[in-house]
Amino acid sequence: MFVRIVKMRFQDDKIAVFLEKFDTIKEKIRAFEGNQFLELYQDKNDPRIFFTYSYWNSEEDLEKYRHSELFKEVWAFTKAFFSDKPEAWSVDKLVSIH
Repeated sequence: MFVRIVKMRFQDDKIAVFLEKFDTIKEKIRAFEGNQFLELYQDKNDPRIFFTYSYWNSEEDLEKYRHSELFKEVWAFTKAFFSDKPEAWSVDKLVSIH
């Protein structure tokens, strides 16, 4: 399993539209084969900045998602609202304490 972290900064007037769209597709992303977990965070100091954290069984599962019609729809919609280039990281989880 590994974690995908994506940082996105939105135009001020597009935040509500993004949140509305995310609410309608979050369950579809979470249900995608190989996805174990999905969270959305908003920065406390800059409300335009959001992060998604998603856990994937394998890099192949993430790649299947990234080439899916669902991702193409989500990304085409979302990227129109960015105020900066998004950043993404794929990381291995080493420790998790609950």
